[in-house]
Amino acid sequence: MKIRNIAIIAHVDHGKTTLVDALLASSNTFRENEEVTERVLDSNPLEHERGITILAKTTALLWNGTKINIVDTPGHADFGGEVERIMHMVDGCLLLVDAFEGAMPQTRFVLKNALENHIKPIVVINKVDRPNANPSKAFDDVLNLLIELGAPDEFLEFPVVYCSALNGTSSLSEDPTTQKPGMGPLLDMIVKEIPEPICDPNGCFQWQPAILDYNDFVGRIGIGTIRKGSVKIGDQLIDLSPDGSKHKFKAMKLYTFLGMKRIEVNEVTSGDVCAMAGLEELGVGDTVCLDGHEDPLPPLRVDEPTLQMEFGTNSSPLRGKDGKFLTARVIEERLYEEVQKDVSLRFIRVPNSETWTVSGRGELHLGILIETMRREGYEIEVSKPRVIIKEIDGEKCEPYEDVQIDIPSAYVGAIMEALGGRGAELIDMDDNGVSARLNYVIPSRGLLGFSGNFMTLTRGYGIINHSFNEYRPVFSHNLGERNIGVLVSTDNGAATPYAIEKVEEHGTMFISPGEECYEGMVIGEHRYPNDLAVNCTMLKPQTNIRSAHADMTVVLKAPRKMTLEACLDYINPDELVEVTPGAIRIRKRILNTAERKKFDSKKKKETEGA
Repeated sequence: MKIRNIAIIAHVDHGKTTLVDALLASSNTFRENEEVTERVLDSNPLEHERGITILAKTTALLWNGTKINIVDTPGHADFGGEVERIMHMVDGCLLLVDAFEGAMPQTRFVLKNALENHIKPIVVINKVDRPNANPSKAFDDVLNLLIELGAPDEFLEFPVVYCSALNGTSSLSEDPTTQKPGMGPLLDMIVKEIPEPICDPNGCFQWQPAILDYNDFVGRIGIGTIRKGSVKIGDQLIDLSPDGSKHKFKAMKLYTFLGMKRIEVNEVTSGDVCAMAGLEELGVGDTVCLDGHEDPLPPLRVDEPTLQMEFGTNSSPLRGKDGKFLTARVIEERLYEEVQKDVSLRFIRVPNSETWTVSGRGELHLGILIETMRREGYEIEVSKPRVIIKEIDGEKCEPYEDVQIDIPSAYVGAIMEALGGRGAELIDMDDNGVSARLNYVIPSRGLLGFSGNFMTLTRGYGIINHSFNEYRPVFSHNLGERNIGVLVSTDNGAATPYAIEKVEEHGTMFISPGEECYEGMVIGEHRYPNDLAVNCTMLKPQTNIRSAHADMTVVLKAPRKMTLEACLDYINPDELVEVTPGAIRIRKRILNTAERKKFDSKKKKETEGA
């Protein structure tokens, strides 16, 4: 059977996973009576809720006698490392571009990865049915981007298909009226334009995993394309790691893909995408060969983490109220399980403590892990994310990011002022009087805690995209810290309307009456830069004197609802976020009010003395 291996790459929210749905439907992969959800490859509940792909997924379909293996890649910058590795699995790609938005920052990133691996793109201009869609501009954007990235001449004459993945229609014309049901034109284009896998069916087995998965029954599973020969269940194999270590093992399980099914097979031949289990130490970029026929492939580059934070066992007075997994042992086991399938994640235990330093590719990357653990019943406390400083040529360097901002022109001044104080450098600006596009380079520290402020400054109309640029010498200013104080509880117990009415005069509340509080818990935002210790559990004094206002109802302002991402953005280094299945709370590291004041006073004296 003929085989084509392709990846679908695009900026976040341009419709990759929806396009996979349409391709599977057009190829009659599903039975007529089979119930299929939208974005069928997004199996994680968080992927469905957020509308993003978190980890790469593999599927396959049959079209006119050809098997087409498809890898759906993440679009968000935090998961960009997945895209780079997947380029080594495939021989072509579908570059998906929104007909309204055109080429975006992540479009450049994923296309650059494809070109570096000499992967031929088929351009798919999606959402041609959108109001104000401009397919011809999107086409020009891609052409200009290819020229700018130095694409070879043969890639500049790229094939293009216009479609609406949501409606399941496509055509070869940019005119939306020519759209017809089905993805036949695109599937025919894949078979015609994408080359067959470069492989040697007669050679000795050679395979390199580019994606990892994990299963409680068989352990770690590697997914990659077979470059030489074939493999059978029970074959004696050897794993060659980039660091020079070798591990012999036996192929326990082999799988191929079709639709949503991972099909267990006895043999897989060259050119096909294969999943294999049998070696716990298997890593991305290793080469697996037949024992006695060692032939290593060049190692794959795995992106190093750029951000880290502390995970710890929950130490608050409300510990164990609604969580099932509380101890250091079960939390460490859960982190170990996660790094088995996410190669961009690292963790190390802090000596003599119940705390781990967890490193990842960005706030979203680590936030997804925390939210997943919370839903599984874990209780943890986490610190403010901080960038990882590297020493390059004897100089301390930090990560910088490219930022693209699209906002109404009325908010340009406010955004420029906010970013100017965060060490951002304006590269260029395009303002037509109605909307503006700003391009910046900014230290990653400057983006910590900025997303909430950005939405406030733009009244929710702004769009911000960012991706890693490079490491540069450390920017000297203190960036990413909150410059406003908080209201901190001094007592344990349930918050009362009487106390909250008094406290909310000093700022904005995060809690409602009846919520459990404890000493050291952050219950609101102060209106001034200093922290303020307050009693939110105080009861109204009971006397035998009737008040003239006895029948007046207490009217409280609605509290500010703090999501997990908002809390991680909000906290300062002296604070933690307590995460449990039933609640997300901000707390001080030092809970005792008197001890905290002594510590803050001592720190202030040290700072003034320095």
